[in-house]
Amino acid sequence: MYEWFKFFHLGAGIVWLGGMALVILALRPMVVAQMAPPERLALMSGVLSRFFVMVWISIALLLASGFWMLSMTDMKLAPKGWHAMSGLGLLMCLIFAHIWFAPFRKLKVAVLAADWPAAGKALGQIHPLVVTNFVLGWLAVLAVVVWR
Repeated sequence: MYEWFKFFHLGAGIVWLGGMALVILALRPMVVAQMAPPERLALMSGVLSRFFVMVWISIALLLASGFWMLSMTDMKLAPKGWHAMSGLGLLMCLIFAHIWFAPFRKLKVAVLAADWPAAGKALGQIHPLVVTNFVLGWLAVLAVVVWR
């Protein structure tokens, strides 16, 4: 049973980190270089709408599987990396919730209203938060792998 929870935990983390890598390192640079603001902002809003649903599902799987796996061990004996991963993961969830409920909501409203300056501002607020979560995610992986 533990292996299944670990599989879903790893899969959810891969989806979240992989999606952030795609957006930060491939999609965003190309759309900035090749698209005018109205098309770029509409595309990014649509892509993020789909990706963020997957992030919510990933968060649910990560929290459920992570808490279950932690409950199967004595917390005093758990590796320090597990504690670090838990803290970093919870911080990532809070940052994502902020993205969802603040700048992403503003982005969707601005795109629907064709208010391109407001949409650009909202997307500009999302980018550094996603980069922060990307770094935190890799720090969590590093903590689990290295800090025993």
